[in-house]
Amino acid sequence: MNTDVVVVGGGPAGLMLACELSLAGIRPLVLERLPEPSVEPKANGLLGQVVHMVDRRGLFERLSGSSGPPQPNSAYFMFAAMNLDLTLLDDSPIYALPVPQRRIVEVLVERAIELGLEIRWGHQVVGVRQDDEVTVDVVGPDECYRLRTRYLVGADGAHSVTRKLSGIGFPGVTYDRTTVRSAHVTVPATSIDQDTGALHVPGYGPVRPFQPHRTEHGGFSYAPLPGHPPLVSTTEWDQPETRAPMSLAEMRASIHRVLGADLPLDAPDGTGPHVLRRLSGGNTRVAERFGNGRVFLIGDAAHVYASGGGPGLNLGLQDAVNLGWKLAAEIEGHPPPGLLASYQTEREHAARRMVMNAQAQSALIAPGHDVGGLRDLFTELLGDRNTVQRLADLIAGADVHYDMGVPGAHPLVGRFAPEMAVHTSIGTIRLAELTRSARPLLLDLTDDASAATALSGARGAGDHIKIVTAKGESTDVTAVLLRPDSYVVWASSSPKPTAAELDALRVAASRWFGA
Repeated sequence: MNTDVVVVGGGPAGLMLACELSLAGIRPLVLERLPEPSVEPKANGLLGQVVHMVDRRGLFERLSGSSGPPQPNSAYFMFAAMNLDLTLLDDSPIYALPVPQRRIVEVLVERAIELGLEIRWGHQVVGVRQDDEVTVDVVGPDECYRLRTRYLVGADGAHSVTRKLSGIGFPGVTYDRTTVRSAHVTVPATSIDQDTGALHVPGYGPVRPFQPHRTEHGGFSYAPLPGHPPLVSTTEWDQPETRAPMSLAEMRASIHRVLGADLPLDAPDGTGPHVLRRLSGGNTRVAERFGNGRVFLIGDAAHVYASGGGPGLNLGLQDAVNLGWKLAAEIEGHPPPGLLASYQTEREHAARRMVMNAQAQSALIAPGHDVGGLRDLFTELLGDRNTVQRLADLIAGADVHYDMGVPGAHPLVGRFAPEMAVHTSIGTIRLAELTRSARPLLLDLTDDASAATALSGARGAGDHIKIVTAKGESTDVTAVLLRPDSYVVWASSSPKPTAAELDALRVAASRWFGA
């Protein structure tokens, strides 16, 4: 059997990539070794830039279970268990979508089925070879078979078979000092402050939800996720090894060591699945390459972080959106030079930023009086608006900037397009509603629609680029050209762009879309 793209892995990143390819007119095949979607509790939500991205594919309301666009967290957040006062910022980049990973998978499976995609559950890749195409050997529930595909994408996790079979190294750092324990529990209703939602620990004091606490003996967090029992977690260093099954008694003892106080807790209500786990050590690794010939890696197959599943999930979904349209352009035969290679450059940059974030936070929550001195200094720095902005942007991924090859361009070029509302003949529309087809988009808010006129006259532009003329609510941006992943390749703030600006628009369209 021949197909254009085989995606290995039916988790969030693999399913998101399959949906992106489908929107671009490509029909990939998804292979997942598990017999059905996993219900194992993993990441607990999406954070930052990726929340905007799922909104721009029409998935936010499905995932959130509520109507309306995403709203920023404008009060507080945490960096290494230190408070980030987001009220210091004019616009917070911290957007949080609390939703368990298994629900994200459910929604993406539903979307994939709507798009007519095939997902083969219980099919495991056991061989990969490349020539002018990729040969993939697969073991299914009833048979072994072979596929020929133009491209293979590994979205099969930290222990990626695709990565290993393709000979791509996975260098990084293994941390063996930490032990993280997590459990879904019930706590006495009298322990919860009805006004703040804080958990009162007798002998220690209040612990606000979703705000990790650090002591000289470790870390503690309390997360009452909507629709689920509260999740409590501890982090300790240099714990003795054990092979005993994790238990609530072990969770209670760990909390006592960390906080110096006992927290009354019991098993959670309901049938679950519930978290009750112990993780010893961890890895922070980034693949040597995100692609090798016709094989590409996304998500945990390309990068993992000792801080847990959340950062990897956020980055993995954005890997998928970055790679999808580029791979589709290659398959359709109209890619501009270097387009597919830019996946490696851009997403490795984002992964390295997250490595810095994860390692810095790990260092700042470690035990020790010297770390305490460093935290005291950071606490002072966190009273500075610019410091808070920089850390908030780092956490959210809003600091990611791609080189679009246009020196001295508009400040938005290379950055994720901000949300905006525009007025069209059919009413007011958000930018997120204009991007759901995953096509390049020119949004022209100029007085004379000169950007749209300039681009519609360019050879082939209409075949690839969606052109919308409208009136905007802001004068900061009057025209903007977006890639399908919502990153800006050209922008203007002129009511009537100059001839030089319009020439730059045509060059940017040709550089990224071959138009």
